[in-house]
Amino acid sequence: MSIESVKQYFLDNDLPLKVIEPEADTSTVEKAAMAIGVEPDMIAKTLAFQLKEKCILILTKGGARTDNKKFKNYFKEKAKFVPLEDVEGVTGHPVGGVCPFGLTNELEIYLDISLKEFNTVYPAGGSPNSAVKIDVDYLEEVTKGTWIDVSK
Repeated sequence: MSIESVKQYFLDNDLPLKVIEPEADTSTVEKAAMAIGVEPDMIAKTLAFQLKEKCILILTKGGARTDNKKFKNYFKEKAKFVPLEDVEGVTGHPVGGVCPFGLTNELEIYLDISLKEFNTVYPAGGSPNSAVKIDVDYLEEVTKGTWIDVSK
């Protein structure tokens, strides 16, 4: 149902976005890039972090890795992922399909500056075989994301 929540979110908010549903698995950056036919860094990887008071999402380019020092400097606490078994409960999306659209809970969304290398990126679409093609500036507008620098 997660992919349906993304589609409904687009309809409810009158967004001209579509969920791409390739036959191939898109649950990892490499698989998504292969299925969609783009370079891996164009996949907007959505990471769920657990802070002391709340959970947040950070989108980065596909090959980016979180820089723990930068993370701690910005959030004033250590980077800690939401446990895999809790991801779907927090976001409404299964691991491999987590995206910033159609979330079960209202989460703060952050966009790592690594995404600015591209005009267009492809976050997941709510399932392990989906993606959404979106302009980076429009991603900021749609998610109301805050730009940060937390990747290596």
